[in-house]
Amino acid sequence: MSDDERDGAAGDHTAVVLDVLPHGRSGDDRPQYQKEPLAYALDTERFELYELVLGDSGAISIADYIDIYDTEQIQRVSEIAYEDLPGGASSELEYVIDDLVTENEQQFVDVYNEAQPITLRLHQLNLLPGIGKKLRNDILDERKRKPFESFSELESRISGLHNPKEVLVERIIEEIREDDLKYRMFVRESEQ
Repeated sequence: MSDDERDGAAGDHTAVVLDVLPHGRSGDDRPQYQKEPLAYALDTERFELYELVLGDSGAISIADYIDIYDTEQIQRVSEIAYEDLPGGASSELEYVIDDLVTENEQQFVDVYNEAQPITLRLHQLNLLPGIGKKLRNDILDERKRKPFESFSELESRISGLHNPKEVLVERIIEEIREDDLKYRMFVRESEQ
């Protein structure tokens, strides 16, 4: 991304580091002095994946929260697809998403409170793994009575909905991995 794009980029650009390769990619055949130190990160709001070329100042570690447009730490930012993640980063992905959903519980509980119909026959709740017509209708009926305030409340009020947090984590990971999904709730479609 150019400096002009950085200046024009709106909103928060916080990401959590999934992996750090201080000596660049292992498959890079260039001499060591030509390899750039890299980090891989997940945007904490839009769940986009990034490859970051690191600058010389400051150390970045796995699980650090960083501003991807901090020009002292980051020289270049590239949005990447799931397939482009190195093994270490892809193995951290589920843990990081689980932590983000836990840290922002009310925001994600509100997915159940605020989900809307997509078409006459399809509801956003039906996009979530394991939620069919019956569970969807139970959720819709219960939220009319009173909005859900926590994952534990959701689980206790909706018979058959086991681990509602994990359902969201699964859907987020599916949206990150799959490029050809027709409907998305959490991850915008990649521009690659």
